[in-house]
Amino acid sequence: MAAPPEPRRPATGSSRWHWLLIVPVVVPLLVFLYNSKDPYLFGFPRFYWLQLAFILLGVATTTLVYQLTRKRG
Repeated sequence: MAAPPEPRRPATGSSRWHWLLIVPVVVPLLVFLYNSKDPYLFGFPRFYWLQLAFILLGVATTTLVYQLTRKRG
């Protein structure tokens, strides 16, 4: 008779904070956010300045997850 398999342990380095990395992927897929050209910001329609905002969101989220999950000491 074979021994029952041991329960799986989470991989080292995995954290619940990594789930935050889904945010910069999902938010740009929400079409209603940029489905018009008003309001303008510095002469640019919403679509263009939101693209920059999505990049900044991705950078901020990645930095936050890195800071929260890095091993100290």
